[in-house]
Amino acid sequence: MKARVKWAENRTFLGQTESGHTIAFGAPYEGLKPGPSPMELLLLGTGGCSAYDVVHILERGREPVQGVEVEIDATRAETEPKVYTKIHMHFIVKGRDLNPAKVERAISLSIEKYCSASAMMAATATLTHDFEIVD
Repeated sequence: MKARVKWAENRTFLGQTESGHTIAFGAPYEGLKPGPSPMELLLLGTGGCSAYDVVHILERGREPVQGVEVEIDATRAETEPKVYTKIHMHFIVKGRDLNPAKVERAISLSIEKYCSASAMMAATATLTHDFEIVD
């Protein structure tokens, strides 16, 4: 896998993935914020990785999943490097008559086994999660 990051201007950078997708990101500069910060992108990647897994696992288990959202609350260290030290993911799983045990298992499997992003984040952060089912 390859990616490229190019400085655009001020504190704005453009990231391009090997698959051709481009995203602007950076830090606030003179009142402008070009997009998410690199650390925000890490959180989005972690949530996206887990959400993907949960959908995939529930669909394979023939659960009638209709939607998955992940609300992430994270804490960073106060000193450099300001790594994430705590990450809590709250999953909101939507579908008719979902089996709570299967939802819990799908989330646990994602965070503890399949999601590469959460495995990397767990090197510095305590990862916790909970969920709710919306019928």
